[in-house]
Order: sequence, then structure tokens, then C-alpha cells
Amino acid sequence: MQRFKCTITYDGTHFAGYQVQPGKRTVQGELERALKKLHKGEDIKVTASGRTDAGVHAKGQVIHFDSPLNIPIEKWEIALNSLLPDEVAIVGAETVPDDFHVRFDAKGKEYRYFVHRSSRRDPFKRHYAYQYPYPLNTDAIKQAAADLIGTHDFTSFCSAKTEVEDKVRELQEIEVHEKEDMLIFRFRGTGFLYNMVRILAGTLLEVGSGERDPDSMQSVLKEKNRSAAGKTAPPQGLYLWKVFY
Repeated sequence: MQRFKCTITYDGTHFAGYQVQPGKRTVQGELERALKKLHKGEDIKVTASGRTDAGVHAKGQVIHFDSPLNIPIEKWEIALNSLLPDEVAIVGAETVPDDFHVRFDAKGKEYRYFVHRSSRRDPFKRHYAYQYPYPLNTDAIKQAAADLIGTHDFTSFCSAKTEVEDKVRELQEIEVHEKEDMLIFRFRGTGFLYNMVRILAGTLLEVGSGERDPDSMQSVLKEKNRSAAGKTAPPQGLYLWKVFY
């Protein structure tokens, strides 16, 4: 048996999320279905660096699996892509040691959140960015974002549904870019909680719209209460961009 690490990209629009769910179409389900075909009916379990929700996309999700097949490494990408749906693609494959684990060995992740700043709907962006029709003060957003960088208890920026007890995480970078009619948030950290990036984005948008004071982020963190932060931004603007090892 050999362990393989693959980088995958996917359009999450028509998936119920990454993780397998009974009776629902998922990214993991499609990956394992393709591997089963390649292995002549043998079930092959796939492990990912983390889950993504329904409607969330990935540019650089990472998975690993074990296989007894003696396929040259350069052929894995071609073989799997021939069996996967158009919304999912393998963009890199390599062999790794047997004790490598995509989740436990990850050193950090980068997420990006795309906001379409327009009062006019764009049918070609509706699945890939959050349309936001109101004026935004990007300087206020950047000011607020600076107070979120560092090691904090991010309970206020985590879904109340999470079962994780330790909510301390290190947020290493937040960058805010403007490109034509798009506002792009880039979040990089050692780890993220459930819905954390979407809540961060939603809260920073409230700062930009003037609903929140840019100096309020420290008090939101200290509250350690989900109700202290802003709305959860919609899933279609979120991308798992890269996993660092």
C-alpha cells in the first residue's frame, strides 16, 4: 500500500458540502466513487484537510488515500480526472510517507472571500461571490481587521453549533483587496473554527457599511459570544484557497 496526497479544486455550488452525507451529493462522495471505479469495486477511504459547507468552493483542498495500485504518479491526475464530474479536478498528486496526515500535519490554511460590490445582479457571479449593493468604507474594514490578527479566543466568530471546546486560534494575516467591482478578503491562520471565516467576513462588512465601529473588534472578541459578532456571510463567496505543510 502506498499513501497518496492530492490537491483538488472544486466548484461547490451543487454539492451538499465536502463530507459524505447519506442521500446527498458531496465532493468526498464523488472522489470515493471515482476511486472505487479505479480499484475495480474496492472501497477507498479519502481523508481531507477539512470540511467545506454546501456552496463553498476550493482552489487548494488537500486529500490523502492509500492504494495498492502500481500507477505511475504522473498518471494519477489523468486517471482520476477521467472519472470525476466536471466540478471537481485533481490538480496535483504525489506520494507521501505512510504516517502523513492531511489534517494533522497541516501548518495553516488560507481562505479567500469574494464580495461583488454592485447594485446590479450578475448571473455569472451569483454562485462565486456575495453580491453586496451597499457602499463600503474599506479603510474602516482594514482598521477593524488589524485588531483581529493574532492569537485570540474566537468563540464570538464561531458557529454556536460547534462541538470544539478550545476556540483559541492564531489568525496570522487578513488582507483586503479591491479589484474592479470585487472586494477580496484573504485570511491566513494556523486553523479555523466552524463558520469562522464567513462570520469574520460578515462582521467586517458590517464595519464597512457603518453598522459597527471599527474599534469594536477587541470587545467582540472579549464577549466570547456568537451574538456579539456579525452575520454569517453567504457560502458562495468562500474559497478554501491553500493548505500549508
